[in-house]
Amino acid sequence: MIEKHFALEDIDPVIFYGINNVHLQMIKSLFPKLRIVARDNIIKIFGDEEETARFEGDLETMRKHVLKFNTISDEDILDIVKGRHTREEGVKGALVYSVSGRPIKGRSANQQKLIDAFENSDMIFAVGPAGTGKTYLSIALAVKALKEKTIKKIILSRPAVEAGEKLGFLPGDMKDKIDPYLQPLYDALEDMIPAARLQDMMDKHIIQIAPLAFMRGRTLSDAVVILDEAQNTTPAQIRMFLTRMGWSTKMIVTGDLTQIDLPREQKSGLKEAMHILADIDGISVIKLNQKDIVRHKLVTRIVNAYDAYDRKVQEEQKEQRAERANARLARGTIKTGKLPIIEGDSTNEN
Repeated sequence: MIEKHFALEDIDPVIFYGINNVHLQMIKSLFPKLRIVARDNIIKIFGDEEETARFEGDLETMRKHVLKFNTISDEDILDIVKGRHTREEGVKGALVYSVSGRPIKGRSANQQKLIDAFENSDMIFAVGPAGTGKTYLSIALAVKALKEKTIKKIILSRPAVEAGEKLGFLPGDMKDKIDPYLQPLYDALEDMIPAARLQDMMDKHIIQIAPLAFMRGRTLSDAVVILDEAQNTTPAQIRMFLTRMGWSTKMIVTGDLTQIDLPREQKSGLKEAMHILADIDGISVIKLNQKDIVRHKLVTRIVNAYDAYDRKVQEEQKEQRAERANARLARGTIKTGKLPIIEGDSTNEN
């Protein structure tokens, strides 16, 4: 008889063992010749060398299944032990799976362009209206890279800009003050990584969430770095952020140029950066539109209605400027008593 230890690395043991250890009990029943003892994320195995080796192979397959799908069922365990493919392995194009086992993948042509750009470029600008999945898909790409161990950490950032409101004093320490601005990033992560595992990764700084102001002076290497709501950065801020890029790092910058919350006189850094960097090799710009919206169907209608309203306002402002210009020209003519000179006038003195 031999003794071996197996570590459930990178997964939540609670998911693996099941509620009330139902999965663990099933695994024990499928390997009656072995004595199996589980504590935290370590499984001790006592038994025959050949049977133990086979069990270790099945355990690793189960661990990878939980790592990929964030869930495992009795049917999946039975399929793995019997050497059959599990049901979920037939889903194509999935980047990662939610904590409920739902596949997360591109759902439109432009979203697929974002996925392809991530493979081919080190820096991506993804811009588009609300609900097009810019942030969610970007975080899914980062989580996928982390699970595949092609990077060592994920760094998420946002400018701490209020959406047209003045919140005033916020109670608590620094984390309490900035967390409300970063909540959308937490929401996406919590949908893709089990809570206990996510907290552990944040405690170990494998996943870092910080306001943009905390990025100065850092070199971000071996990471996927995402700057969300970049339309609310100033030119100086986004320039600082983009130059934090270190070796083996990919950056994704997301934003919606129709929802700029900066003071009216302040220029958006995202708009300027896209103009300056548009033709740089290694940088991709992905523009999403109303067809890519994946929220409630009303969101598409709301975005379309506001776009139509914005176009109408711009046309009215253009007409008003033209009227004011004509009025100024007319006043100038009356004051000087001279008619404006018209090019190509055929009248002459003979």
